[in-house]
Amino acid sequence: MNHLFENGKPQSIPAVLANRDRRVALQNQLTAKHPDQTVIAAKLNIPGPIKNNQTIRDFFAAGLAVFEKQLAAKFQFRMAEQWLGESTGPERFYLVDGPAAQVKRLTTEFEEAQAAHRLFDLDVLSRQNNQTVSISRTELGLPKRQCLICGQPAKECARSRRHSVAELQDRVAALIENY
Repeated sequence: MNHLFENGKPQSIPAVLANRDRRVALQNQLTAKHPDQTVIAAKLNIPGPIKNNQTIRDFFAAGLAVFEKQLAAKFQFRMAEQWLGESTGPERFYLVDGPAAQVKRLTTEFEEAQAAHRLFDLDVLSRQNNQTVSISRTELGLPKRQCLICGQPAKECARSRRHSVAELQDRVAALIENY
């Protein structure tokens, strides 16, 4: 039995949506203020109402330490902001000196390198025509994100609610525990 989700403050859908709006506002602010840099917004895909606790924060920090080494090998970057204690989940934002397409390839390589890294959601954003634009995997000919349980496209499983929250939480807990 997993204990990962026993601690933490349960989140409501309005709280998660309000945090998304806050994240989008920061992303827009970062791309507007730094139009010649690429922004990475890092967060975790955590199912269910518990999105953050000490174990989740530790996993997030450990995974991003690995990612930052890979990023530093190819690009100059700096952390622009981080929200580690947010009940809606830890987040970190980077400013990168490099083309968005190359940065997206690197983030996708990290996300796909091992099973636990698939919990990371590393959005890559740039400024184009005075707007913040997110670079998708499919734009670059990369495969869609796969479901942690069945390997089908993750968005299809999420939309159809193919797997229960308990099933997803068990898989996430196992990935974090074995990291």
